[in-house]
Amino acid sequence: MNGTLEQAGERWRLRFARQLSHPPEKVWRAITEPEHLAAWFPHRIVGEWKVGAPLRFEQENFPAFDGEVLAFDSPSLLEFTWGPDTIRLEIVPQDAGCTLILTDTIEELGKAARDGAGWHTCLDMLERDLEGGAPEPDSRQRWREVHPGYVESFGPAASTIGPPDLTAADGSSSAT
Repeated sequence: MNGTLEQAGERWRLRFARQLSHPPEKVWRAITEPEHLAAWFPHRIVGEWKVGAPLRFEQENFPAFDGEVLAFDSPSLLEFTWGPDTIRLEIVPQDAGCTLILTDTIEELGKAARDGAGWHTCLDMLERDLEGGAPEPDSRQRWREVHPGYVESFGPAASTIGPPDLTAADGSSSAT
């Protein structure tokens, strides 16, 4: 369930593989449809899932940023830029459901533990949504629980950039 970290040229790759007991089509909807994305993805995604289409990532009380759809092959592959990162989601059918592989290619090693804990938490929330469970009451608490394991696993060089500022300028807290 924990993510792995590997060097990819000048960049770094965080990789997560989750075995899910749901059909690929259901998981595809969870990673592409706004009402499902809202349950687990850290930003609202504005744009069309079409190769080359621009995306906008928005979160209340925080600056929006841009991305672009790089690959879209329903119901098995979605890849897009997310600011300076590249996010790749692959769905591999299995006998009893599917495997969801999330790969985040990042520029800075120092944020690997922070982002690893973030994606771990997001994928936990995705699984909860797929099971029909209520939204996570405090995703920040879950992040705090899993983050030390990523610091230990990835090492000190991968944890030089600390946790995201979870408090907006108006004093409200971010969801992740």
